[in-house]
Amino acid sequence: MRGLHAVLLFFIFFCCIRAKKMRWCTVSDPEQKKCAELAKALVAALPPAAVAAFARLSCIRASSTTDCIDRIRANRADMVTLDAGEVYSAVKQFGLVTIAKEIYSDGGCILSVAVVRNSSLDIRSLRGLRSCHSGVRWTAGWSLPLGFLLSRNYLSWSKEQPLSQDVSSFFSASCVPGAAAVAPALCSLCQGQKSYIRQKNYHCETSHSEPFYNSQGALRCLRSGAGDVAFVDHLALESIEGSDGDEFRLLCTDGTQAPLSQYRNCNLGRGPGGGTVTRFNFRKIARKFLVTVQMLFGQQGRERRRFQLFNSSSFGENDLLFRDVTDKLAVVPDDMDVSQVLGLDYVALLKGLGHEGSSLEDSVVRWCCISHAEQKKCEQWALSIKSDPLVCVSAASMRDCIEKIKRDEVDAVSLDATHSFIAGKCGLVPVVTEYYGGKCVPAEGSTPRETGALPSVVGVAVAKRSNRNVFMGNLGGRRCCLGHMYSPAGWLLPYRHTLSPEHNSSTPCDPNQVYNDVFWKGCLPGSLGNLCKVCLGGTGEAATKRCADNHNERYYGNMGALRCLVGDPSGKSYGDVAFLEQHNLLANILSLSSTGWADGWTASDYELLCADGRRAPLSEWESCNLGVIPPNTVMTRPVLTARVYDFLMKSQETFAANPNTEFKLFESHQYGESDLLFKDATQCFVHTSHMDYRSILGEEFYSQAETAFNCTHSDILEFCNQDVCSMF
Repeated sequence: MRGLHAVLLFFIFFCCIRAKKMRWCTVSDPEQKKCAELAKALVAALPPAAVAAFARLSCIRASSTTDCIDRIRANRADMVTLDAGEVYSAVKQFGLVTIAKEIYSDGGCILSVAVVRNSSLDIRSLRGLRSCHSGVRWTAGWSLPLGFLLSRNYLSWSKEQPLSQDVSSFFSASCVPGAAAVAPALCSLCQGQKSYIRQKNYHCETSHSEPFYNSQGALRCLRSGAGDVAFVDHLALESIEGSDGDEFRLLCTDGTQAPLSQYRNCNLGRGPGGGTVTRFNFRKIARKFLVTVQMLFGQQGRERRRFQLFNSSSFGENDLLFRDVTDKLAVVPDDMDVSQVLGLDYVALLKGLGHEGSSLEDSVVRWCCISHAEQKKCEQWALSIKSDPLVCVSAASMRDCIEKIKRDEVDAVSLDATHSFIAGKCGLVPVVTEYYGGKCVPAEGSTPRETGALPSVVGVAVAKRSNRNVFMGNLGGRRCCLGHMYSPAGWLLPYRHTLSPEHNSSTPCDPNQVYNDVFWKGCLPGSLGNLCKVCLGGTGEAATKRCADNHNERYYGNMGALRCLVGDPSGKSYGDVAFLEQHNLLANILSLSSTGWADGWTASDYELLCADGRRAPLSEWESCNLGVIPPNTVMTRPVLTARVYDFLMKSQETFAANPNTEFKLFESHQYGESDLLFKDATQCFVHTSHMDYRSILGEEFYSQAETAFNCTHSDILEFCNQDVCSMF
């Protein structure tokens, strides 16, 4: 069997490379030596007939990883393994392709950690310190930590100059290998040999000849006393052994410190590990080469005693050709885009950090709009402000907005509490929260820090006063008006109460199934089947199919649920009970007449259905409701929090200074709807980017949402849960 296996390998390999040399690009003498040993091992591990073919593996010595990219592009080398940040640049800027990813013992990702020796330091006070980084644009040493610092506004970036310039001003001195060309000041701590001859200049280069290169080098920079903080990946912490580890601490995002062993809970973010790149026309040959050498010399390789692909200890350096902690290489298929290889969150972060250079997108905020009415209001907003440009982008639903933000097609949107839960699970973060209190809280100094200080709204069940046979517990076989899919008041809260005699503790935990079982039919925009039969669709400029999950569906949201309860202008297509939010119910009832929907309706024509089976006037909502709903929150990608926050504050200040302006940010009735872009009950924005979305929602609501989604198939959560760290 062993002989047969060798012959098979020979044919695989010989067919691939007989017409082409395999040229591996190395960036140091130790790496060159390991590559040469790999070439020898290939010759020795295969039958004599294969020797000529395998002798064709050659090792091309370059001065840095950037030099390797240039050589591969120019067909003077074929392959190299890079950090994920360099992989992105190689693919997007230089037209190379990813053929494999490094997979480690716990998946294909790394965690960025900030390591210090000084016990008095914290992540919020890094300005003026000396910093050690694994490499410029590298995942753990650059992109993730800078993304975090920008998201918390600890580091400010004017966008008028490259980010590297602001970073060099932020730290008093640094070593960021690879930064010499973009910001020489970021190389002041580096110790590599200097030379006017490029091939002999190793100072601040991404090469093992620079002592402070990669994560091991950044730790060396810290240990030597040259730097105060080192930004590295968690895999490098293994090199700090035993009692030495007690000298070092991790900086956590909440301002505390933790032991090195706590890196899973104390880190600055997660990103993809390293990958191997080549030219597009060489990808198939290169893939087969990697499959072969891994089969021979990988962790389970048949010839591992002869050569170890993922071990560099005998060459006097770490992480040569591949990371030493690599468990295996995962081959990347042809049809996989770089955003799928590296992950949408990471690619969006790199774009936000200017890895593709400056663009028009860097100077605008793209707001997500889910209907014709929202688009109109957004465009009026854009015309009424003098701050950064606002671009209004159309989407089909709040779920679509979340996906577009994650894909970097739009920047921000205000989401109800349930969709904020989804967005948080999707990696988006809070910027501001809508404030519904009687008096607006100043943005600085007295901002509420706890969720309890943020005024909430409540969900209520409403029926016509004339329909006396409708009450909670007796809704079986009736028609329902549910606002929209995943809405807190129309979808999450009602199913937790007894809706009918058949609906009890033994009923399904999937809200959609509960509503299908209890109600004869209804309108739940975004749903299917019987729960769409009462819906109307849209007309005119807002024409849309029935049951669309946005304001174009006339029975969408709080206003839509009320219209559904009343019935269409002809008095038909109505529901028996509406589940909606109380905050603008009275204003919406008044607007029925002013918008020409239905005349003569007043608050006295409706009653609340209480959870205990009672009915009560609308004024008794505080004691007769279905539960508390946290406020809406504006969500975005982490790297954009400061920009979106500044934009919203400028908008708010503009309108506060001009109270007589025609445009009102928190009014929607002039557009024929309610709660467009923001809830109409909003008084101002409260800064909450320092808070986790879970703490804004509160544990009770968060648990309710988690329970519901554990029982419910959700396309958006399925999309969000695609984990690039474990998919290979």
